[in-house]
Amino acid sequence: MDAAMRAFWIAGYEATSTQDLCVATGLGRSSIYNTFTSKHDLFQRALRRYMTTKNAATFEVLDGEESVKTKMRTLLRQVAHAPEDDPLGCLVVNSMIELAPRDPEVAAALRKDQELRLAALTDVLESGRRAGEIAHNRNARELAHFINATIAGMRVAARGGVGRDALEAIAETALQAL
Repeated sequence: MDAAMRAFWIAGYEATSTQDLCVATGLGRSSIYNTFTSKHDLFQRALRRYMTTKNAATFEVLDGEESVKTKMRTLLRQVAHAPEDDPLGCLVVNSMIELAPRDPEVAAALRKDQELRLAALTDVLESGRRAGEIAHNRNARELAHFINATIAGMRVAARGGVGRDALEAIAETALQAL
């Protein structure tokens, strides 16, 4: 599943052929179709795997004992310092652009995923607002949308070739908005 996920992450749904999936997974064409019924089914499973993996890392940070601003800094720095062997960009963002407008199943999964992240961010940001770490005139839900959009934008920028220094600057600017 991880190999298929990486193949879709690198090239996108449309550009990933069944042959690409065979090469990536080491499975034959008939094994892929017997196991997953279709490329679309395999993609949906790979996307769910990606969301689960990425969200686990995000929720681990958000559940930590650090200050709210430290948690937000950690989330933003994770994007700026993505592992060298990770494909650039974000499978969720890529899928939102490529498939969500015409694939209701994928769109629904992406909306559900986004709501999970927004709810977790909102809770943490609201606790920071109540504790005085975040300006009292800031709306936690709006800030959650802002942080979520900043992370997505940073991943797109990284895929476009923006370097770590620029990504760090974006992260620091976002933190000042809190």
